[in-house]
Amino acid sequence: YNADKKLDWSNFKGKTDPQSDATAITSSGFGYEAGVHYKNEKTTITIAVYCYFSKLNSWVRAGGQSDYALNHEQHHFDVTYIVTNLFIQKLKDAKFTRNNYDALIDKIYMESCKELELMQNEYDGQTRNGRLKSIQADWNEKIEKKLALVK
Repeated sequence: YNADKKLDWSNFKGKTDPQSDATAITSSGFGYEAGVHYKNEKTTITIAVYCYFSKLNSWVRAGGQSDYALNHEQHHFDVTYIVTNLFIQKLKDAKFTRNNYDALIDKIYMESCKELELMQNEYDGQTRNGRLKSIQADWNEKIEKKLALVK
């Protein structure tokens, strides 16, 4: 994720799903890699978190490439970034020990994945996949405010 580089339709390289009635699909998510190092009775936990957009799993239907639709899809990626930052904050707030770090990281990650799924479903559900323009405008504002807090 790069806040200064927005998606464009050339990023959507996936094959259209004929079973879907969507104009476009954004495939995005987040993950982490964790490592632990023991030295002189001291434990150091290193966690690298990443937020991604999958070009090969994101697609747009022919004729569906409007600025309005792209904005809706960009906000799906933005929601992923917002939740990624919430995940990072939860990691920073966690009380890790040598004995609990692995299970605690997994627990926080699974909770954050559920939070991401819920927010994405609320976004599409309330906007009817962007079809309800006034509600889309409300979500645009909501997402922009949340982004401003994590930049």
